[in-house]
Amino acid sequence: MASSLLMNLGLGSNNATLSFGLKPCRPADGTNTRAGRWRSPEAAVIPNYHLPMRSLENKNRTSVDDIKSLRLITAIKTPYLPDGRFDLEAYDSLMHMQINNGAEGVIVGGTTGEGHLMSWDEHIMLIGHTVNCFGTSIKVIGNTGSNSTREAIHASEQGFAVGMHAALHINPYYGKTSSQGLVSHFETVLSMGPTIIYNVPSRTGQDIPPSVIHMISQNPNMAGVKECVGHNRVKEYTDQGIVIWSGNDNECHDSRWTYGANGVISVVSNLVPGLMHELMFQGKNPSLNSKLMPLIDWLFREPNPIGLNTALAQLGVTRPVFRLPYVPLPLERRVEFVGMVEAIGRENFVGEKDVQVLDDADFISVGRY
Repeated sequence: MASSLLMNLGLGSNNATLSFGLKPCRPADGTNTRAGRWRSPEAAVIPNYHLPMRSLENKNRTSVDDIKSLRLITAIKTPYLPDGRFDLEAYDSLMHMQINNGAEGVIVGGTTGEGHLMSWDEHIMLIGHTVNCFGTSIKVIGNTGSNSTREAIHASEQGFAVGMHAALHINPYYGKTSSQGLVSHFETVLSMGPTIIYNVPSRTGQDIPPSVIHMISQNPNMAGVKECVGHNRVKEYTDQGIVIWSGNDNECHDSRWTYGANGVISVVSNLVPGLMHELMFQGKNPSLNSKLMPLIDWLFREPNPIGLNTALAQLGVTRPVFRLPYVPLPLERRVEFVGMVEAIGRENFVGEKDVQVLDDADFISVGRY
């Protein structure tokens, strides 16, 4: 029975290789077939049917121009329960605060949102949850980048399938690649839908050179670049019509109003979204920018998101839970933050509880989650 079935499928015949589009191995002329050297059949060339996604339906609700128009995008924090799982109640509250204070988009599962500490299941679930609850009020940009092109493809397919409006893609880190490898990686993921490219050499160990950005900027799904290298790079791109978001809160005011950046993808807007909206929408305001600079400097004295996580816990809007390897700022820094809140004005910060200095014992560090 089994052998009959195999024969019907062409798997039990001498021509089985032909059924898969392969040429059978033939011995060379004059070769003893019993003692001769074995020769491998030619490899099958299989067309790639997976890129881009094949569908008659739109993969998202948003045009690239809609993404290009955004000015204030918050890299939203991911809060946790004491066992390390997502605290969706606190997350939803944070999202409402962003929407109510004028943020136009959020990066879900970015560096600030600790996407690198998530499984892909968690990652896609949080993107889907954000789209489902808030997708009509704010643009949801899922961080589906990876140093593996295969994983970046898979995550982006899933992210667009659950409704995200755009993807954020970093250049492959640690292993790095050549300039042509960068172009090939980005062209592959750009086929999925509207995409923001993220350049942060301090984290990836490799700058995305302008030559690469110029090559991929003609792709119709290229929305722009989150650029962290500085003002000169921002101006080089904006002079050529490439949309740029500053990736540095301490530079975003000047990037926006002097160097032509579209806006900012911000960490500090998690804390003071209304003030960041004012900074991005209402023209040059060096006074407000200077007022926020001590807070920005405080936030980034240790690698992001350590400062932000500590601050939100002391404001009472998230539980003081850290997924390792992140740990809270030391006591003296926590005391400094309370003074900054008082100087800027508690009313400008998210949440309604009084800011407080938490004790070391108040924080929970979770290694398994």
